Amino acid sequence: MKAIICSEFGPPEKLQLVDVDPPALGAGQVRIRVRACSANFPDTLIIQGLYQIRAEPPFSPGSEVAGEVIELADDVEDFSLGDRVIGLCGFGGFAEEVVVQRPQVLPMPAAMSFKEGAAFVMAYGTSYHALKQRAQLKEGETVLVLGAAGGVGLTAVELAKIMGARVIACASSQEKLDLTATYGAEGEINYTEPGFKDRIKELTGGKGVDVIYDPVGGDLFEQAFRAIAWGGRALVIGFVAGIPSLPLNLPLLKGSSVVGVFYGAFAAKEPAENMRNNRELLQMYSEGRLKPCLSKPYSLADVPMVLRKLMDRQAMGKMVVEI
Repeated sequence: MKAIICSEFGPPEKLQLVDVDPPALGAGQVRIRVRACSANFPDTLIIQGLYQIRAEPPFSPGSEVAGEVIELADDVEDFSLGDRVIGLCGFGGFAEEVVVQRPQVLPMPAAMSFKEGAAFVMAYGTSYHALKQRAQLKEGETVLVLGAAGGVGLTAVELAKIMGARVIACASSQEKLDLTATYGAEGEINYTEPGFKDRIKELTGGKGVDVIYDPVGGDLFEQAFRAIAWGGRALVIGFVAGIPSLPLNLPLLKGSSVVGVFYGAFAAKEPAENMRNNRELLQMYSEGRLKPCLSKPYSLADVPMVLRKLMDRQAMGKMVVEI
């Protein structure tokens, strides 16, 4: 089979498209013919040996796929050959076939395309867990979303709006901000322009924001935190711009919290709660309330370029490779 292979840790440009043997099927596993695999920021870390989950070269990156079941272990009885499924594999997804542990395989709604399936669970799952369990978002609160036009940021805009919050979107261009408005953002801030904190205060009548959703990190985190409301919650999602630092007198003075969000660990440690979240998200999709924002089509050969775009924060919505 064809696969993108990381033969040594390094940047995306070191990845190669090669022919390899299909992975062996073990107990409790499902073999999926991959039709689409999304690009996620952890993919850019795992190929550099920098992610919490470590894969040893040679391996294929790609953590979220959609496709058809083509083989089942003898102890897997609740799927059938040909079923359309979503698989969360950690790595191995940028390939024509992948094997996935049964608990990490979900049936796809009939109306969902393979591209949508590959782009759905990690982004929406992260944002829903962040807003629902970690921030305990309440109707009428204000949510500030950094990196709001990116793969997870846009899902946070969409879900916060559905949950009854007012959303302020932050991005680096007017084109990106215009996209967030179509997903429910009511306020906008271009953070390449001066006066970021003052603009937050202006849009909230001086109160500040109740929840900060931050997949960006870097200097923006502290700037946003300085405009948080009393009792606010700052959600730490990721560090595209680097790991930030924060003077600890700020949470004290504002009676606010810094809250970590690690979706993968949540899914592993609280599988029942995660499954409830997934059911609710898929129900929202079936009702037409969630509409994944997808990139133009990419091929396996495009994976190095796709991951480079992700690292350089050039993505709008979710970038998906069709296989």
